[in-house]
Amino acid sequence: MNKKLFHLRMRPLVAGLIIAGLVPLPAWAQIRADIRPSLVAQLGQTVEKVSRKVAGIPEVTELENAERPLVMLQVFENRSVVYAKPDKDSRAIGEFFKGQLLDAFEEKNGWYRIRIQDSLLGSTNGWIQQGSRQFGEQALGVFAPRAFSADVLMEQPGTGIRPSHNATPGVLPQKAEVQTQQVQRAIPGRDTPIAPRDVAIPVIDPSQVPPPQPNLPRETVAVPDRWRIMQSLGFKFPLFDPYNQNVIKGDLPVLQDTLGPDWFFNLGVIADTLYEQRNFPVPVPPATSTTGGQANIFGNGDQSIFAHNLIVSLSLTKGNTTFKPPDYEFRLTPVFNYTDVRVNEDRLLKIASSSGEVRREGFVGIQEAFVDVHLRNVSDRYDFDSLRVGIQPFISDFRGFLFQDLPMGIRLFGNRNNNIYQYNIGYFKRVEKDTNSGLNDIRQDLRDDDFFVANLYRQDFPFLGFTSQVSYIHNRNDEDGERYFDANGFLARPSSLGDQKPFAYHVDYFGLSGDGHYGRMNITTSTYYATGKTDRHPLAQREQDIDAFFHATEVSRDFDWFRLRGSFLYASGDEDPFDGKAEGFDAIFENPQFAGADTSFFIRQNIPLVGGGGVALSGRNGVLPSLRSSKEQGQSNFINPGLLLVGIGADIDVLPELRLVANVNKLEFENTNVLGVLRQQRPPSTDLGIDASVGFQYRPFFSQNVVINGSFAKLLPGKGYKELFPDDKDPYSFLFNVIFSF
Repeated sequence: MNKKLFHLRMRPLVAGLIIAGLVPLPAWAQIRADIRPSLVAQLGQTVEKVSRKVAGIPEVTELENAERPLVMLQVFENRSVVYAKPDKDSRAIGEFFKGQLLDAFEEKNGWYRIRIQDSLLGSTNGWIQQGSRQFGEQALGVFAPRAFSADVLMEQPGTGIRPSHNATPGVLPQKAEVQTQQVQRAIPGRDTPIAPRDVAIPVIDPSQVPPPQPNLPRETVAVPDRWRIMQSLGFKFPLFDPYNQNVIKGDLPVLQDTLGPDWFFNLGVIADTLYEQRNFPVPVPPATSTTGGQANIFGNGDQSIFAHNLIVSLSLTKGNTTFKPPDYEFRLTPVFNYTDVRVNEDRLLKIASSSGEVRREGFVGIQEAFVDVHLRNVSDRYDFDSLRVGIQPFISDFRGFLFQDLPMGIRLFGNRNNNIYQYNIGYFKRVEKDTNSGLNDIRQDLRDDDFFVANLYRQDFPFLGFTSQVSYIHNRNDEDGERYFDANGFLARPSSLGDQKPFAYHVDYFGLSGDGHYGRMNITTSTYYATGKTDRHPLAQREQDIDAFFHATEVSRDFDWFRLRGSFLYASGDEDPFDGKAEGFDAIFENPQFAGADTSFFIRQNIPLVGGGGVALSGRNGVLPSLRSSKEQGQSNFINPGLLLVGIGADIDVLPELRLVANVNKLEFENTNVLGVLRQQRPPSTDLGIDASVGFQYRPFFSQNVVINGSFAKLLPGKGYKELFPDDKDPYSFLFNVIFSF
């Protein structure tokens, strides 16, 4: 066949194909929509009409002439079968898959009548059942209502949006179409009307990938609780990492099958190691001294102390503590102690002369063991009332001037008015202490030394940024039975004063304290008045009326990286031990954080005074010259010389991880008559001396996990100190402390 003849024969066929391509196919020639079976686009429809189908918006002719669907459903389960009748025993005629949309025209007992496309044969009615999935979710969900009139949107209150009858899809309506009819807003109290406006249907290109449906059920991975979501994504951290999510640091709930939800466990471990070298006057043993050539009553005062405390805090808490107090808390804190003390004189460590010059001991004390119960919330801001029972920490004021320890007791506490007011009401009994470690010794009976506390805190009073506190504390000590000797054999109660007969006392403390700032000045202050009775003081050997006063104030100001501090303290002293008035102020169990207490020589050391070292001038970590046997095991003594302290100090942040501290305190007795009586000499001068100290704190990791402290302190004796301790060597102390925290 030649080329010309071939072209002549093919021309009619080509012309027929071209004509067929220009003529729309009939309505029965439809393409099945695999993704959305109910939305079928006919060949020959315009893009605008297809977009209306894809958008799920029916044509006006559809609503007028065809059966209107009740609702558009979306398939939520992986596979849903379509039956010929609303019965699972009937013939299956089709299926749908997760995410597909379908129109429902009738509902009957949980079955929906739908239409499915059957190739070129048109649509077929079928039934699909609404059921429950594995975890209770619905198999079908309502995607959108389908049957509505042309004015249904405009009839909705509070909206000015309505479908447009004249707008071209993809083109905004002209301003001329904007109606002047006003529809009221739905916001209560707003009467400003807005004009309804037409909206145009956006053009959607059917060739584009359809957007995800907003209510399509997402694939989920089951996790035990919401705190472990990150673990399900692969974020898991070791137990020794305290900086990230850790089940032993209270970040994740524990024992949910046993205890229930929202129980958290927190483990805290602190290793505190101290080495201290010191020198102060010590008595010579009655029989003999280890140092040759001693003709004085004072011996070699060089001493060294090594002490290690391992503190383990175990806490089990129920509740979400982000915004509200926990519902329950159980806490147990044992402390494992080891001490090694070395001295140069006999009978300093134990009463027996054969005890030697070295003492090594270990002890385990229980510092906390309490239950905290959240009683109620009293406001929507979680103001609350809670009750705590057991061995628990308590501090009487901001700096621990009157009491700071861990007694056994019951305490009701809480706050009001968005935490503006806080209160404490408690009853406590003091726990007997271990002599050498100072820890709670629960093997012994509780002391007959009780105190009742009621205090109230008020924030931003009398000026913004300052918290005020009023306190009432009643201390009832009835340890007037038998004498009590400590573990080393020394008399602890009563102290070695006078006739050494046991006594009791009842005293009331009225306090006013504050802490905060005024402008750029930081202020801390405490004032106490003590009144009561001592039934029989061993020195006066008669009843005493207690009438004592105490005041302390510390003011500081920050100059960038430099903080300058000024300190003042006054504790009244007793003028006459035999006049029936006890005017020397004493605390219950002081532990003051004041005037450089961490580095100060006078505050840190317990200098022996009389009774063969059985009575110290002041207790360890105490500022008051109370003349007790010890702060931990002795009784309060309101016949003492009192104290006047004026000091200046500085905190210098040399580096973010390095701080230097320096303090200089001038010390004077308020009245020394009682010292003259005890030492059977003329009352010494009130000039106690100057306490000077320097120290540093180094945090190599910029946190409290590793803290290294060091200090050197020296007491420059005044005239009064030299009259009491005529020793040529100036007292000093050097300490080095390392703290590891987890």
